[in-house]
Amino acid sequence: MQATWVNGTATDQINIADRGLGYGDGVFETIAVIGGHPQRLPQHLSRLAYGLARLGFPDQVASQVESDLAQLPLCGDQTVKVIVTRGEGLRGYAPPQTVSATRIITVAERALNTAKMEKGVVARVCDYRLPLNPALAQLKHLNRLDQVMARAEWQDPNISEGVMLDAEGFVVEGTMSNLFWYDPEKGEVQTPLIDRCGVKGVMRDHLIGLLKRESISVVEGRFLPSVLMQANDLFMCNSLIGLWPIVTLDNKHYDVGPITRLLQSILQREIDCE
Repeated sequence: MQATWVNGTATDQINIADRGLGYGDGVFETIAVIGGHPQRLPQHLSRLAYGLARLGFPDQVASQVESDLAQLPLCGDQTVKVIVTRGEGLRGYAPPQTVSATRIITVAERALNTAKMEKGVVARVCDYRLPLNPALAQLKHLNRLDQVMARAEWQDPNISEGVMLDAEGFVVEGTMSNLFWYDPEKGEVQTPLIDRCGVKGVMRDHLIGLLKRESISVVEGRFLPSVLMQANDLFMCNSLIGLWPIVTLDNKHYDVGPITRLLQSILQREIDCE
């Protein structure tokens, strides 16, 4: 069951001339709701505002979305998806001089996959590579064709995620997640640098903060996929799933490590304290 609001009104229809539909002109956020409480809402709103500013939207749009969210009848465990487009426009790529943004919010029921959190998941390295585009790097913009192409590479229901490389062959992210792993030689947790492509996830940034708080060294950098073959404690994360251990990547098998379990326990304590 899903409920939809457009510009604060309960409806599931938008104008066919909307630039989000025609050009993918906009950004989105996906927010986990647990026990009626949106998780890490300030961080999601901050990223949304950053993305809107990068795309040249008026400053007041972010505050309008915040007002929309404050009116939602949230309860239990749900998923809130916020889509903001540049609104209706004439044909052609040139954005309208006056922007009347379209704000779309959907709320749906959400169920945690506790088995994947506990036992871990299988992943593969995708053939499709992310193009380098620093101008749109980090943003959760509406053009997700790169992820669609990568996800179309497999139909095996036992594979939960695909690891995406950039055009130069460096690890960037999963199709729907950010990645972390532990390098036993250097004694540090590593995660790809998101500066030339990819999404700078809210959960990713939260986990980096938790690792530093626990005095665990964490390094953002450019890493070839061969690094993953030598790593321990590999895991993926996003705002909806939280943290899933990766126990198989192509033909490499991993144990669920202590850093994964530590972060999972901290995330659970944060939920319990809500």
